[in-house]
Amino acid sequence: MVETQPVSINDLAKRNKLNGSTFKKQYKENLSDFREWEQGLIPDTLIYPKNFGPRMSIDETSLHNGELYTIVTNKDAKGKKGALAALIKGTKASIVSEAICTVPIGIRMKVEEITLDLANNMDFICRESFPNAVLTADRFHFQKVVSEGVQEMRIKLRRAAIDEENLKIMEARKQKKAYKSQTYTNGDTPKQLLARSIYLLFKPKNKWTQSQRERACILFDEFPALKTAYMSSLMFRNIFETAKSREEGKAKLNKWHEKVSEDGFTEMISAGNTIKTNEGKILNYFYTRSTNASAESFNAKLKGFRALLRGVSDINFFLFRIEKLFA
Repeated sequence: MVETQPVSINDLAKRNKLNGSTFKKQYKENLSDFREWEQGLIPDTLIYPKNFGPRMSIDETSLHNGELYTIVTNKDAKGKKGALAALIKGTKASIVSEAICTVPIGIRMKVEEITLDLANNMDFICRESFPNAVLTADRFHFQKVVSEGVQEMRIKLRRAAIDEENLKIMEARKQKKAYKSQTYTNGDTPKQLLARSIYLLFKPKNKWTQSQRERACILFDEFPALKTAYMSSLMFRNIFETAKSREEGKAKLNKWHEKVSEDGFTEMISAGNTIKTNEGKILNYFYTRSTNASAESFNAKLKGFRALLRGVSDINFFLFRIEKLFA
């Protein structure tokens, strides 16, 4: 079965040699049932009980003017019709929970697992709304927490390198001398080395390019603390790639916490504390190895549809079309 792709009204009009503005108005006012739908609309809340299933995801997305919406999707629909279960304006836990809880408890009790990020409001919403569900933290979100700890160390070192260079420049000016910055074998200065290392620190070694391998060699020689932190991030990633069970994952995670504590880097300890706080949800990953990739993919579809329409001028009409496509 071929999946149909959303088409803008302007493109459809152009294909049929019609005026785009006129055709859009005719579709909105006469050809579709939008006005009837709008009259029955509950402001800022779209709920579709029939689309709730055993495996769900929850996330937030921006649809219009930077306004955030909480979105609940059914994993088994794979981003097609029936994927959208709830779309609620805002991220306040009490408001979102109240909206979702209008779905009969019998339906909500059938949700066996829901994937989410590490936000406290999402945790509250899921516990209130889906009492029978296992909460599984998205692997890529908690890996990002650890990677961000490494990046914070890099940024701090770069600021120190910039400050040091500025002092040397001012000192050279006082002495009426030309300043020549230190340059490594790959042509980078210290601040450039740290700025240009942002992407290699996110990736495992086997995905580095030749220039990134050369830069990493210099970086870790000059800043060994950064190498230690980077190796800790790889160790953390490896837990979820090699552990076969929740128990094995917990044992390896405990060893990782010990290493982070021994290393003593504030940024990594802070990341480790976030992991500890959410440990239960994180370890639930080993039951089914579910992630929030389906929710991220669905969000990307919504953004693509919004781009196809060249923005959203009427939010209610946009929500109407989303319902027709995905609910």
